[in-house]
Amino acid sequence: MRLTKFSHSCVRLERDGAVMVIDPGVWSERQALDGADAVLITHEHFDHVDVPALAEALGKRQNIEVYTHPDVAKLLSEHAGNVREVVPGDSFTAVGFDVRVYGGLHAMIHPELPRVANNGYFVAGADGTGGLYHPGDSFDVPTDADVDALLVPISGPWLKIAEAIEFVRAVRPHWAYALHDGLLNDIGARLADTHLANLSGAEYARLNPGHAVTVA
Repeated sequence: MRLTKFSHSCVRLERDGAVMVIDPGVWSERQALDGADAVLITHEHFDHVDVPALAEALGKRQNIEVYTHPDVAKLLSEHAGNVREVVPGDSFTAVGFDVRVYGGLHAMIHPELPRVANNGYFVAGADGTGGLYHPGDSFDVPTDADVDALLVPISGPWLKIAEAIEFVRAVRPHWAYALHDGLLNDIGARLADTHLANLSGAEYARLNPGHAVTVA
């Protein structure tokens, strides 16, 4: 499975000619959606779903399958025929990718701010073992999943770096790749990288937009 990182929280997965994109938000490049067969959206915040960009992609490829929480589906009512509603505990197959849904709620930003629904997605490896986990904006651990590659959020108003480190330690992947990094300047990114590399217990890397690696 080929993983290409785009800006902030968006990634593109490719296997056997099929393309799945997770969280194409307003801070990610629209080209992430080029040729997409399926799109997974973790939650409703604009940095994870760019509704106009998704509508444009659906206009070009009308058979794109969109999987997301029912709360997000409301934002895509004009494209209801393409949207499949999924919640934590569900499993489904999208264009050949076997996916399990985890999570429940976005991590707390502040007690006075309402928490929105958040799906985390585990995408199984081609042979059914190992896989990649995208948690959205949460540190929910997929306790029954064999995660080989973890996308770990490293910045945001809802987290501190100690939580990111403990998240990686709890999941215990072989690889951890930085996610949700669009809010950091170069200094902050280097600091986060140092701590994750030294303390997480995983092989850690932060991929530049457009950089691709092979995962499970």
